[in-house]
Amino acid sequence: MKLFTSLVPFVFCAAVFCNCQNAPKPVAEQTPVSTTMQTLTPEEIKNGWKSLFDGSTLTGWHTFNKPTAGKAWQAAGGAIVLDASKKDSSFQSAEGGDLVTDQEFENYELSVDWKISPCGNSGIIFNVKEDPKYKYVWLTGPEMQVLDNDCHEDGKIPKHRAGNLYDLIKSPTESVKPVGEWNTAKIMLDKGHLVLWLNGVQQVDTQMWTDDWKKLVAGSKFKSMPDFAVFKKGHIALQDHGNNVAFRNIKIREL
Repeated sequence: MKLFTSLVPFVFCAAVFCNCQNAPKPVAEQTPVSTTMQTLTPEEIKNGWKSLFDGSTLTGWHTFNKPTAGKAWQAAGGAIVLDASKKDSSFQSAEGGDLVTDQEFENYELSVDWKISPCGNSGIIFNVKEDPKYKYVWLTGPEMQVLDNDCHEDGKIPKHRAGNLYDLIKSPTESVKPVGEWNTAKIMLDKGHLVLWLNGVQQVDTQMWTDDWKKLVAGSKFKSMPDFAVFKKGHIALQDHGNNVAFRNIKIREL
C-alpha cells in the first residue's frame, strides 16, 4: 500500500508481528510515516550518503527482471514490506519476487534496517546482475542472511544464520535481535574487501575474487553456478523468500 486511500489496506503481520486473527489496524494506519526515519542528517549528506527509499513509495525499485515492483511489495508505515500471504508456484510470493534497485553500485557502504516475521527467511543480496537468463538474484549475488534463527530450519545450519555471508562464512559473534525487533545491517564492499556488520557488531571480513574466495565458493551450494559472485558491480536486492519481511532506512554511500 502506497498510503493511497484508493487502495484497499492490507494487514502486514510481519510489521506488527501479531496473530493475523483479530489483527489490529494495518501498520500504515497505526503509525504515521516517520519523516525523520528516511531523512539523512547533514553530516551523512556531507559524507556522501544518499537514501534508496523515500519512505512512502517504491520509486527507485523494481522486481527482478520486470519493469515495476510486484504488488506484494508495498511502502507502508515508513518501510518497504513484503506481503507473502499468497504464494506463486515456487517458494516466492504471488506478485512478489526479489526487489532490486534501479541503479547499480560498485564500491559502496550500504546500511539497512530489517525486521523478519516469526519463522521467516529473507536476505540482502548485492552485486546482482540483472538478465533474463537468471531466474533469481542469488544466482549472481552474495547474500547477507536475514532470518528468525530460533524457528526457521536454516537456523540449524552453520553459515545460514542471521548476519552470515550465506553459505560461505559463519559469523564468529551473533548480534541479531529477537524476532519482531528491528536490526541494522551494514555491508561495505571496497575493491573486493567485504565487511558485514549486524547491529554494530562485525560479522564478516573477507576479500572477494581471490584464490581463497574461489575456494569458499567451490565448497558451497553455489559451486555449480558459474556466474555467482563474479560481478564487481550490480544491483542491491531485497529477497522474497516467501515470508513477510520489512526494510527501512535504506541508504548507501559510494566509495
